[in-house]
Amino acid sequence: MNNLFDPHLLQTRRHFFGRTATGIGTAALASTLNPELFAAPTSATETADHGILGQPHFHAKAKRVIYLFMSGAPSQLDMYDYKPNMAEMFDKDLPDSVRKGQRITTMTSGQKRLPIAPTMFNFKQHGQSGAWVSELLPHTAKMVDDMAIIKTVNTEAINHDPAITYIQTGAQLPGRPSMGAWLSYGLGESSRNLPSFVVLHSSWSAKRDAQALYARLWGAGWLPSRFQGVSLRSQGDPVLYLSNPPGVSPDVRRNMLDTLAKLNEQQFAAVGDPEINARIAQYEMAYKMQTSVPELTDISGETQATLDMYGPDVHKPGTFAANCLLARRLAERNVRFVQVFIRGWDQHGNLPKDIRSQCGDVDQGSAALLKDLKQRGMLDDTLVIWGGEFGRTVYCQGTLTKTNYGRDHHPRCFTVWMAGGGVKPGIVYGETDDFSYNVVENPVHIHDLNATILHCLGINHERLTHRFQGRDFRLTDIHGRVVHEILA
Repeated sequence: MNNLFDPHLLQTRRHFFGRTATGIGTAALASTLNPELFAAPTSATETADHGILGQPHFHAKAKRVIYLFMSGAPSQLDMYDYKPNMAEMFDKDLPDSVRKGQRITTMTSGQKRLPIAPTMFNFKQHGQSGAWVSELLPHTAKMVDDMAIIKTVNTEAINHDPAITYIQTGAQLPGRPSMGAWLSYGLGESSRNLPSFVVLHSSWSAKRDAQALYARLWGAGWLPSRFQGVSLRSQGDPVLYLSNPPGVSPDVRRNMLDTLAKLNEQQFAAVGDPEINARIAQYEMAYKMQTSVPELTDISGETQATLDMYGPDVHKPGTFAANCLLARRLAERNVRFVQVFIRGWDQHGNLPKDIRSQCGDVDQGSAALLKDLKQRGMLDDTLVIWGGEFGRTVYCQGTLTKTNYGRDHHPRCFTVWMAGGGVKPGIVYGETDDFSYNVVENPVHIHDLNATILHCLGINHERLTHRFQGRDFRLTDIHGRVVHEILA
């Protein structure tokens, strides 16, 4: 009777060709075509630490990224894209010459009218740059001279899940690696005791439902799974099962992991599945995190001045302010990519009330993060990004009054700001029309945005690729232009 657990019977077609491709004939041919392939190999540890690139393509201005993601699409019209002429057009229909037959969502396509809803919030110019910022963001407004405000980011996606998947992974359909996974894969680990990619989820004060965030948004897609983001929890253990159970000492845990690693190495030798090595690496990182994570999340050593800068919410785990401080602490420990999510920006109705709450959640924390990094000398090599998956319409969804309105999805133009890490400070880039509906100057597609982010980290976005199913894939697909005009 055949042994069903014989490892030779477990080989898939992919394993077969993957292993036979390393035979003597292939090796001889490769040595002829590229002798450098047979130079002294680096150790497995060196490969893991330096990533597939070994080193950046060129000098990197940024060593790490903190991405503040406003899931649900914040209204650029009420925060950054000041359109004073709209006050005279209250409740008038959006002109056909502006819409130009562009697609709109089913949530407003059935409305008889598309009435214009001017913002009800006051704007002022701030800083030497003279950037217009809404009264909703008094703390952020003080930091505009450290920011590059991009008003013309655009995307083809018009619904939340495709749009957030698109900006995070470079494609509207799920399955591709996220930006943080690409960076971990390309540049490797920069922290010995923490993952290279950490995800933080923030609570929000507006009492409303929000779009779900799926783990694939910080997943590794078809890259080895060890490059996926590690999501930290705000209650209990930051990572599930991080603490040893009762009766299990650190020595017992260490011995168990060593034995498990030997078994996994035997399995890898038998079947050659690279996910086995990824599993070994993840077990080791989990062991290191048992000591590094509790120290990371203990903010008792922060000065009172620092805590006051982030505001009272910093003492509440899981708030945006607390996560911004945690992001700074992760950056100090050389974590390469920190993604801070906050949901609740999907304001189709009752926008004035909800956006006040939402801005109250993020304004002080965002500004404090920039100020904190700057005073520690870290802003120069830390790239901070703020933005969502698309913008909001100038016309109202539902009933329009002088004091209340909602806005639908708008992918044609929205605002993202960047600071530090090689970005030119104190500029406003791009211009939209009077309705914040179309880009009229310097468009920045999300592929361009992602190409620029990679550039700040020393990566040519066209050269960071991974072959999958016979094709070389990259974060920017077959598109993307580095926006050199916003770079220092």
